[in-house]
Amino acid sequence: MSPGGFSCRHLTIVGLGLMGGSMALALRGVADTITGVDPDEATRRYAVEHFIVDQATDDLKEGVKDADVVILAAPVRVILGMIERRIGSYLRSNTLLVDIGSTKEDICDAMGRLPIGIQAVACHPMTGKERSGITASDATLYRGRPFVLCSTRRTTPAARLRALELVETLQAVPFEMDAVRHDRLVAAISHLPYLLSSALVATVAKEGESDATVWELAAGGFRDMSRLAGSDVEMMGDILSTNTQAVATLLALFRVQLALLEAKLISRDDKEVTEFLRPAREARLDWYRGYESKAK
Repeated sequence: MSPGGFSCRHLTIVGLGLMGGSMALALRGVADTITGVDPDEATRRYAVEHFIVDQATDDLKEGVKDADVVILAAPVRVILGMIERRIGSYLRSNTLLVDIGSTKEDICDAMGRLPIGIQAVACHPMTGKERSGITASDATLYRGRPFVLCSTRRTTPAARLRALELVETLQAVPFEMDAVRHDRLVAAISHLPYLLSSALVATVAKEGESDATVWELAAGGFRDMSRLAGSDVEMMGDILSTNTQAVATLLALFRVQLALLEAKLISRDDKEVTEFLRPAREARLDWYRGYESKAK
């Protein structure tokens, strides 16, 4: 029995990238059989050869038909397509269906239309790596990291408790909230930073057209601020397209902050600029102290 009390007879993970592969490794000791579903033959072969899963297929129906727990670890729009068009008719009654997509409102709505009897909980683990793909799989990826759970119209009390046991087994930290709140919060801490990072790189690239030396001078500060701009564009476009309203609201709030800072800089009032920057510095230091203490 796992530390969280979670166990299952047949676990199927759909999507064998970093997140799905890491999930399989973390749950290796609590599932009698683990099946992986992925369209890429090399990924499937690697997962089986390295004992990440017991068996793998590119056939969704075949992969989930015997499962009592199914985890969807694919991009958001792929998850939506599976839920809306196919997977409901493939699953047995009382199967626990969990997704780990990055946005939740659209997925929760789609899960709510699944056949009665399917136990569906929408989730989002707040973790990752700079490297992606099955070869980067890490059994400790979820350990100590926030793991959001959002109830759907197909979340029974038993399904909720089982999903919480799953999170505890991963040694993650559960946060229960509604999908709208989740999407608003991740817009602030994940999606907005990506757009700002991309805008920064685009700005520097424009400057580089007239003076390429700017790239040679770029160092740690630019490296840290620009890291998110290197994220997979298709993946991020997928995420942003399912959270447009929340992201647009946060962009508007950011523009207000930027305009205030610009006005203070133009006024050449050094004290005003410092007073504007100080609360942000203190907020960041407070957050990072808490972040480090939780990571220990």
